[in-house]
Amino acid sequence: MATRQACQRLALRRITSQMTAAAAAPVTVAAARTAMGSAMLRPVPTLRPRDQSRSIGAMRWYSAENQVPNSRIWGFDEIKTLVEKDPKEKVILVDVREPYELLDTGKIPGAINIPITSAVQSFHISDEDFEDLYGYARPPKDASLVFYCKAGVRAKAAAGLAQHAGWDSVGEYPGSWLDWDKNKGPVEVVKQGKKDN
Repeated sequence: MATRQACQRLALRRITSQMTAAAAAPVTVAAARTAMGSAMLRPVPTLRPRDQSRSIGAMRWYSAENQVPNSRIWGFDEIKTLVEKDPKEKVILVDVREPYELLDTGKIPGAINIPITSAVQSFHISDEDFEDLYGYARPPKDASLVFYCKAGVRAKAAAGLAQHAGWDSVGEYPGSWLDWDKNKGPVEVVKQGKKDN
């Protein structure tokens, strides 16, 4: 996020300097003509309006057709069955929303919280560092992880990160919290200061 903002600021500075150069061009051109002659002049780059035709109708990177390879897609009924399941099965629900979001809405019962936006490194740190950070052991690499967020976008990113870090069995709940809430799934209340596990 910070990198994207820095790039946007840099682009804005370039545009601003080009606009300033374009506004000052008549003075500069007049001074240059008298001092060096017209052979040394270069045209000032012009700003063009953004080409809107490229973005209209373009597929977003998180569209359903562009899913994480080998990631299982889960629906509401499957997640509800998972919540009511026998705890011996090694399928772990992972809520990747930020902790303040869980305080506002609660979470799917039994889910652990690994916030993907503020702690993107969570799948690539050591087991000890993970436990220090979250207060519980990291899910084992042979466990199946099912990710959800608010609307499915961060869940997809988390599934890709987990695959990259060595988890083979990952899944996504694309409907995520919005679908869970709409279908009146059970909710576990999250309290301030309590670690999820």
